Amino acid sequence: MIIVAGVFACVAQAGVASAAVVAAAGDIACDPADAGYHGGLGTAKTCRQMYTSDLLVAGTWDAVLPLGDNQYDCGGLLAFQQSYAASWGRVDPSIVHPVPGDGEYATSGGTDCSSAGDAAGYYSYFGSAAGSPGQGYYSYDVGDWHVIALNAECSHVLCKKNSPQEKWLVADLQAHTNLCTLVYWHQPHFSSAKGGGTGKVGQFWTDIYSHGADVVLNGHAHIYERFAPMDPTGAVDPVNGVRQFTVGTGGKSHGKIATILPSSESRDVSTFGILKLTLDSASYSWEFMPAAGTGTFTDSGSYPCH
Repeated sequence: MIIVAGVFACVAQAGVASAAVVAAAGDIACDPADAGYHGGLGTAKTCRQMYTSDLLVAGTWDAVLPLGDNQYDCGGLLAFQQSYAASWGRVDPSIVHPVPGDGEYATSGGTDCSSAGDAAGYYSYFGSAAGSPGQGYYSYDVGDWHVIALNAECSHVLCKKNSPQEKWLVADLQAHTNLCTLVYWHQPHFSSAKGGGTGKVGQFWTDIYSHGADVVLNGHAHIYERFAPMDPTGAVDPVNGVRQFTVGTGGKSHGKIATILPSSESRDVSTFGILKLTLDSASYSWEFMPAAGTGTFTDSGSYPCH
């Protein structure tokens, strides 16, 4: 048995089913023309994508989830090929399942920007792994879990109720009856960080909560933050709630905490790293892994699926 926050979670017996191991983080690679890039090695507080990627290269993963703003400052193809490819691009592309961030849709400020604001560099670099251009949402299974990747850049791909993406999300949730479900997109609905949250993805939360999802992963806020399981209002719900992790710690820079939300259980603004999730058949465990030389913060625990 595992005890987390007063909840007893049964652990699957060894040999019954092998757990899937997933790595995730967003806000990753600096533009190669960034003053802090320094050949990909960065500085003490910025452009540390190589160090977080070392954790990926050293591990064994079933899936790697780049959580958006994967390549600054505008997600240009040449920037992806020079910076992201040299760091996180060292991972086997067959296990990489990205989502775009607002940076990928930017039209200026970096190398090889697309003036159309269509994230062309992102879709070109990742190819079919990024989903259909113009959509960027898709789903797949990892182990016993169903995993859903969404596009939270709502001014480019609508997120509201009855939009094509939202209708697809509901249909996908209804079509998959896995006990455990993980959903991820870039901009979080809840955040204790300065400028970290957005009110545009509330419908996502309503849908995934009502269909029994277990975990949400986000980036955008350049912090690590773990929440208690919540309902769509942000109220703690240990029985049916969805636990959100914000992992904007992929290497670009550090953010700041503004107001700590009541449901926030753990947070850090000092350490770059990745979130390791071990997805068992009826539960999950998490471990924040700090990148060497960037800080010592860690966080870990386990929890049952609904």
